[in-house]
Amino acid sequence: MEEENKDRYSQWKKIEEDIKRCKKCNLWRSRKNPVVGEGSIESKILFVGEAPGYWEDINGRPFVGRAGKFLDELLEIAGLKREDIYITNVLKCRPPNNRDPLDEEIKACSPYLDKQIEIINPDIIVTLGNFATRYVLNKYGLKSEPISRIHGRVFKSERTIITMYHPATAVYNPKMKQVLTNDFLILRAYTKGAKKD
Repeated sequence: MEEENKDRYSQWKKIEEDIKRCKKCNLWRSRKNPVVGEGSIESKILFVGEAPGYWEDINGRPFVGRAGKFLDELLEIAGLKREDIYITNVLKCRPPNNRDPLDEEIKACSPYLDKQIEIINPDIIVTLGNFATRYVLNKYGLKSEPISRIHGRVFKSERTIITMYHPATAVYNPKMKQVLTNDFLILRAYTKGAKKD
């Protein structure tokens, strides 16, 4: 077991270094800091967002801007703490002007996410937003639809996938705050039920 953990941590260090040196797409040219992710790599719950924003790029940490503050509130509603989960993004570098990720950027960066999933080996993946949802559902052979149709749903495959709007949605549209709150209550009910199994 101890040897397994050493191997896990050495694999993790390697992926962190690979991400920091990455030049597979043009985003490295404008980034300040790649954002590998944050939290416990021994977590059974992995949150996957879309891409770093302005403050994430400055700090090199995921979800530290206004959307991150709201995510912290949502995690509390779900009975979770940041240190007990792992949070990452599909893209590890910020797209200019926070534009949507391009297909070629997702293709270049997604092997890092795949490796993170392999190392963490979570029971539950919570996707935040359209791009994360589409990538993760497709990865596990599940049909993706717009997040407006499938938010708050639980999908079963090799892993349990719970699809959510991105927290930034509520920052730009305050009416969405209750929708996200309700979805995180679904996550809470699911994780509390899963702990009993």
